[in-house]
Amino acid sequence: MDPAWIPGRYPCGPVMPNPAPFVEHQKAVTIRNDVNIRKESLRLEPDEGNSSHFLISFSFDATVSGSVTIYFFAKEGEDSILTPVKENNPAPLTVNFEQGLGQKFKQPSGTGIDFSVFEEPELLKVGDMDVYPLAVKADASPGNHDESDRTPASGSTNSQITQAVFEKEKGEFRVKVIKQILWVNGMRYELQEIYGIGNSTEADLDESDQGKECVICLSEPRDTIVHPCRHMCMCSGCAKVLRFQTNRCPICRQPVERLLEIKVGSEE
Repeated sequence: MDPAWIPGRYPCGPVMPNPAPFVEHQKAVTIRNDVNIRKESLRLEPDEGNSSHFLISFSFDATVSGSVTIYFFAKEGEDSILTPVKENNPAPLTVNFEQGLGQKFKQPSGTGIDFSVFEEPELLKVGDMDVYPLAVKADASPGNHDESDRTPASGSTNSQITQAVFEKEKGEFRVKVIKQILWVNGMRYELQEIYGIGNSTEADLDESDQGKECVICLSEPRDTIVHPCRHMCMCSGCAKVLRFQTNRCPICRQPVERLLEIKVGSEE
């Protein structure tokens, strides 16, 4: 009798764990953004010359000259073109700007919004929506682009669109940004936050600061983002090994769909 066989049992080899699902590893492609609105600076200010009216203000950076257009209740269409949809809207306002970092924008007096003429649910609307109560479009002047930066099929200006709703806090309206979109060379990109990228880009941090190091090897700088949770927590070396061993984020343990390597520092 085979000693490996016992009545009532069947011989079998060692139980092998199921292999982890393969996770795709990609490298990021750099896209030039000529104008950036700092979304955390977007706010409402009272129009001192018109009671009950409010003006939009924000800070922005521009590596080229261009223009900013303010829309109220606008719908985004083909090629990221914004179209107002309400008859009692303030007309879209366009203001030109010059090249420069850390610039301040504020609507001219008399061009703001009067919340009293709108139903409150319209102003506070969130969720699945085509029309945003506020949209700010920053366009880079076409003449500032090299021909190599543009595709013949695009036929449009490179721009950034910030879409927002209004929220009410302690009886006062505030701006809440929902999304930001880049339109570059005829392609539309939706911007997303990256958690942990701040620690990786702050060059003035002390070398002993653990906040910018890979959470796995604790030695190399973080340069890989986990999707869809968007945690930037690993170096590319550890990410390439990890993707064959597990499909869980080291930070939040959510399933990983893909890994994106991005170089955020200056390369030597």
